[in-house]
Amino acid sequence: MAYIEAKDGTQLHVKDMGQGRPVVLIHGWPLTGDMFEYQTVALLEANFRVITYDRRGFGQSGHPASGYDYDTFADDLAAVIEGLDLQSVSLVGFSMGGGEIARYLSRHGAGRVAKAVLVASVAGYLLKDESNPDGVDASVFEDMKLQIRKDRFAFLQSFAKTFYGVGFVTSPVSQGVLDWSFVLGVMASPKATIECVDAFGRTDFRPDFKSFTIPTLVIHGTGDKTVPIDASGRAAAKGIAGARLIEYEGEPHGLFATAPERLNSDLIAFLN
Repeated sequence: MAYIEAKDGTQLHVKDMGQGRPVVLIHGWPLTGDMFEYQTVALLEANFRVITYDRRGFGQSGHPASGYDYDTFADDLAAVIEGLDLQSVSLVGFSMGGGEIARYLSRHGAGRVAKAVLVASVAGYLLKDESNPDGVDASVFEDMKLQIRKDRFAFLQSFAKTFYGVGFVTSPVSQGVLDWSFVLGVMASPKATIECVDAFGRTDFRPDFKSFTIPTLVIHGTGDKTVPIDASGRAAAKGIAGARLIEYEGEPHGLFATAPERLNSDLIAFLN
């Protein structure tokens, strides 16, 4: 466990575990690097070196007042990769973390990167406009920010149920997983939580697709109501040369916890 300093001085909390080929796992909103519990164990047991870190404003990283945009997030990822002097690293980005990969590759290139995996990723373009009819209406993001400002804690509890596909009949995860996700979410800066809604909701990653010059795997659930597959996973698979798409039929957004064994198997097979 260590801290790496971003170029603006923000301290990024990093966990670096194991030996072997390096894999950096980049977490989703509004969680921390610890969300990859199932993946970390599986990758370590498959003899990979596993690196997780908390995005600025989240978890145990610094909580600055500014810097919640994807150019800065990509530079933070670069600071982690360069600070650990990683070579031939595989990058796995979940949800918001997929945006880091896209912007990192366009700003810093793929010289240190061997492979990329986008899991339920926002890479694509989430905002609905004339160029993106499959996107999400802007009012949805505005309502999210209003709810966070009003009662961030109630929002996090409600959001987790949609995130994991919990309904009146369906319960893909335990109450323990919901409670754990709430704990990870409340660790975040409220300002970061709010500003990242615009970052992931309004950033167009389609121009970044041309920078994916390495083997790329896209995994997305068809039942994802948080990051709809058409504007994200399917768009990425179409826009990234040579990308392979695996669709998980009916799976919700939080498939790292609802389908961990399948995800771990697909990740390890691709990384090997």
